[in-house]
Amino acid sequence: MQRYWYHRTVKGHELRGGQKEPRLLSLLDCSGHFKLNILANPEAIVLNPVPQLSIPINNHFHLVREAEEALLIDISNNTTVRIRLRGEQTPELLLELQDDVHTQSFLQHAMKAKQQAESSQPRKIEPVVPVPVKVYVPIPPQRGTSKSTSNNLSYSNVAKPLNTDSALLDFALEENFNHCLKVEEKKNHQNRTVAQREPPPPPVPPLPPRKAPNTPSTNLTAAPAKERPPPTQNTTPVRNEYQSVDRPVAWTDSPSNHTMRAMMSSQGSSREGLLKYHLNKKEKEYVDIKNFKLFMGTWNVNGQPPDSSLEPWLCCVQDPPDVYALGFQELDLSTEAFFYMDSSKEQLWVDAIERNLHPKAKYIQMRIIRLVGMMLVVYVNKQHKNHIREVAAESVGTGLMNKMGNKGGVAVRFVFHNTSFCFVNSHLAAHVEDFERRNQDYKDICARMSFHLLDHPRLSIVKHDVVIWLGDLNYRLCLPDAGEVKRLIAVNELRRLQEYDQLNIQRKNKRTFTDFIEGEINFLPTYKYDAKSDRWDSSGKCRVPAWCDRILWRGSNIKQLHYRSHMELKTSDHKPVSSLFSIGVKMVNEQRYKRVFEEIVRDMDRLENDFLPSLSLSRREFTFENIKFRQLQRQSFLITNDGQVPCTFAFIPKLNDSQYCKPWLRAEPCDGILDPDESIEIVFEVYVSKDSVTLLNSGEDKIEDILVLHLDRGKDYFITVSGNYLASCFGTSLETLCRMKKPIREIPVTKLIDLEKSNMNFLLDNTGTEDKPLKIPKEIWLLVNHLYTKACQQEDLFQTPGLQDELQSIIDCLDTSIPDSIPGCNHSVAEALLIFLEALPEPVLCYELYQRCLDCSNDSRLCKQLISQLPRAHRNVFRYLLAFLRELLKHSIDNNLNVNLLASLFASLLIRPPPNLAGKQTPSDRVKSSDFILGFLMGGDEE
Repeated sequence: MQRYWYHRTVKGHELRGGQKEPRLLSLLDCSGHFKLNILANPEAIVLNPVPQLSIPINNHFHLVREAEEALLIDISNNTTVRIRLRGEQTPELLLELQDDVHTQSFLQHAMKAKQQAESSQPRKIEPVVPVPVKVYVPIPPQRGTSKSTSNNLSYSNVAKPLNTDSALLDFALEENFNHCLKVEEKKNHQNRTVAQREPPPPPVPPLPPRKAPNTPSTNLTAAPAKERPPPTQNTTPVRNEYQSVDRPVAWTDSPSNHTMRAMMSSQGSSREGLLKYHLNKKEKEYVDIKNFKLFMGTWNVNGQPPDSSLEPWLCCVQDPPDVYALGFQELDLSTEAFFYMDSSKEQLWVDAIERNLHPKAKYIQMRIIRLVGMMLVVYVNKQHKNHIREVAAESVGTGLMNKMGNKGGVAVRFVFHNTSFCFVNSHLAAHVEDFERRNQDYKDICARMSFHLLDHPRLSIVKHDVVIWLGDLNYRLCLPDAGEVKRLIAVNELRRLQEYDQLNIQRKNKRTFTDFIEGEINFLPTYKYDAKSDRWDSSGKCRVPAWCDRILWRGSNIKQLHYRSHMELKTSDHKPVSSLFSIGVKMVNEQRYKRVFEEIVRDMDRLENDFLPSLSLSRREFTFENIKFRQLQRQSFLITNDGQVPCTFAFIPKLNDSQYCKPWLRAEPCDGILDPDESIEIVFEVYVSKDSVTLLNSGEDKIEDILVLHLDRGKDYFITVSGNYLASCFGTSLETLCRMKKPIREIPVTKLIDLEKSNMNFLLDNTGTEDKPLKIPKEIWLLVNHLYTKACQQEDLFQTPGLQDELQSIIDCLDTSIPDSIPGCNHSVAEALLIFLEALPEPVLCYELYQRCLDCSNDSRLCKQLISQLPRAHRNVFRYLLAFLRELLKHSIDNNLNVNLLASLFASLLIRPPPNLAGKQTPSDRVKSSDFILGFLMGGDEE
C-alpha cells in the first residue's frame, strides 16, 4: 500500500454558480509521485481527510493561474488569485486562493510536480528551493543566458512545515509526528459540538482580532491583507508594508490578561466563538502551571560551514532541555542566498546540529525557516510531541525597500499544552552609528510579522504568552577607542562597559525592546574576533569589541537559568551565545475545565433566550484631511455594548463587494466580541500605498467609502469615510511627468486628470520652447543627479535601507518643489529612487515588450533594437538610469556594488511582467530579465 505524505496545503474557495464554497487543497507525495487532493471541508485537516476530488499529477494535469499585478522584489499578499484546474477525467475547476507566500509556495511546488511527471523521473520536491543556483559570469559580447533556475525573490521559502513528513526528523525512527498531531486534533474536534453540552477541548491561548472580515452568520472569503505601514518612528507613521499595529507596540497586551475581542475562527458559529471567549476569560480557574526547560542559542557564523563539534554549545547543560531553538545569522553570504534564497550550507548546519543535540533525549525537528542568511530551527523532546500544536513560521525582510532579506527576522510560533510561544531570530542593521536603523528594524519586524493558521486570526508577535527574541542585534558600544575597551575587558570591568552598550541605552530610553528583559551579562563581548582564534579583530578596521549577540524575553513564569557565550567555538568572527530558561506552562485540569464549561453554557442559554444584542457608536462620519502617498493617518471611535448580552460585531462587504473597504482603508480591529457595558476603540487607518496611488492620482478613485458594521443577531450600522487626497509624482506615468514643468501639487487636479487620459502631446505651458516635453521626468533627474554627485563612493549603496522620516521628506519635497538639493542621507535618496520606479503604473520597459525582453536577452543587437522602440520617455529614462549605474560600477571598490547585484535589483524594477503573466514568471524568466540589464551594464548602449 502506497503511503502519501502531505507536501503542501493551502486553503481557498471554489467558485461555482456565483457562489464560493470553502475548499482545502493538499499536494501529496509518495516517493516522487504526486497527486492533488481537494477537500470539501477545510476543517478536515485536523481529522482524517477524505478528499472530494483526488487528481493525479501527470501529463493530463493542467493548472493555469489568473494573477494580479506582480510586485517587484517579492510578491504581495494583498490580493486573491484565481487558478483553473483540470485533470484526467476531472472537469475544470475555478478556485480562488489568498495571494500570499503560502499560496506562492504551493503553486510553485505543484508546477514542479507536474514537470517531474512530464519528465517521468520521480523524485521528491526539494523542501527549500527546487534547484540550486549556479553563479553566472557574464560575457559582454555574447550576452550568454544564465543557467540559473533559482527561486523568485519573494522571501517565502519556509522549509519543512510541521504538517509535512519531510519536516519531522525523527531520530528514533518512530511514528510520524504529523500523524500524532492529527490524531490528537481529531480527538479534540470530536468534543466540540455545543449541542451535546460536552466541553470542547481545552482552548488555545486567546487570539487577537482577525485581520480579515467575516460575517458571523455566513461563510465569506476572508479579506486578504493589504500593504500597511508599521508603527511610528518618532512621530511620523510611515513604512509601506503589509502588517501594522494601530499604536506603538505594547508588549503588555498579553493574551493571558487581554480581553479576547476576536471571533475565534470561521470553523464554528458565533456561539462557539462566545464559548471560547468566556472560557479564556476564566482560564485561571482550570489551568495549573508546570515548569519546562528551553534552550535558546544564537550564532552569527559569518558564512562559514561547520568545522568542529557543536557539543560545547548545545550540550553545555546537564539535563536535556525540553525544547531547543537555535538561530543563525550570515549562514550564507553568497549571491545565490541573497537573491535566490538557495543555500548549500543550510543542510550542513542542520546535520551538525542534529549530531550534537543532548544525548540523553531524542528530539524531532518541529520547524525550520530561513531567510537568506538567517535561519531558525526548533526541536522538541520526542516525549512532548503530542502536546505541540498550531506550529507556524514567518519571515520579514527589513533590507532595501523593506524586502531584501539580508537583514530582518524569522520566527516560529506554536502552542505547548495551553501556552503559546513565539521565538524570533533577527539580524539588525550594521555599523556603529546606525542604532536608529536597528531600532527601526525591530519596530518593522514587530509590525509586519504575522502568522497564518487555518481557521484562526492572523497572529502578531505580541499576541503570545512567551516571546524569546535572539540574534545578532548588532548594537555596539558607544566608545570609539578599541584599545580602551580592550583594557577594560582585561581588568574585567564588564559592568562599566555595559553602561555604554547601545541596546541598554536604547531600552532605557524606551526606543526599542521596551518590555523585554535581558539577563545579566557576565561573558566577554562576542564580536569581533579574528577567524579561527580568540584574538580581537586585528584587521585594518580594528573593530571595537561589542555584545552584538543577545537573547531577551518577555512573559510570565520565566526564569533564566544561565546566559553565556561559548569561547571554545572559533569558526566565526562571532562567538555563539546560549540561554537556558525554566518556563511555567499552563496545563489544563480536565475536571475543573468541564465544570467551568458547563457553567458558561447554562449562562449563555439563559441570556440568549431573554435578550437581543445592541451597540452604540460614538461616531459615524469621518473626514481625513490632506492624505499623502505613504503617510498614515488614523481616526478612532468607540463602540459600546449597551445591551444585556455579549455581542459579536464585524465589518462586512457591501453587496457585490469582496472586501469590507477600499484598499487604502482599514479598520482595526475589524471584528470582535463585547461584554455588556464593555467598550472598544476602533481605529480607521488611511494609507495610500503603491497599489492604490495611481488610481487616486488619476482621479479614478477618491477618498470615499461606506463601511457596514454588522451585529450578529442584530442590525447593521453604516459608517462614512471621506477625505481629500494630495496627488504625488510617485505612481504617475512617465509621459505625464515629462509634460509637467512644475511640481505636481501646483498642477490643477482637472489638468492632471486630462494629462493621464490624454494620448496626445498635451502641454501645460503654451509659450516658446517650453511647449517641448522634458526628456526625462525632473523627479528622476533630481534623484539620480544627487546620487551621481554625492553618493558614487557611498559604502553599501542600494544595499542599505533609508530612514523612513527622510523618505517621507524626500517624497514631499519632490511633490511640492523643484529643490536645489534633496534632503536626507544617500541611502534614503537611493531607496526613494527605487520606490519611484516601483510605483510607476507602467514599468520603464513597457508591459507589451516584456516577452520580447526575455526572448532577446542573449542577443545584444536585438536588445538595443528593442530599447530604440520604446516610447520616448521610457527610452530616455532607461538610457539615463543605465548610464548612471555604469558610473556607479566604476567605484565598486568603495561602494561594494557589483554588476550582478545591480542587474538583479534593477531588472525587478524596470522589467515587470504584465498582470496576466505575473503569476507565471519563472526563475528562468527572472534570470533572463537580469541578463537583459546585465548586457547594458557590461557593454553599454551606443545609439
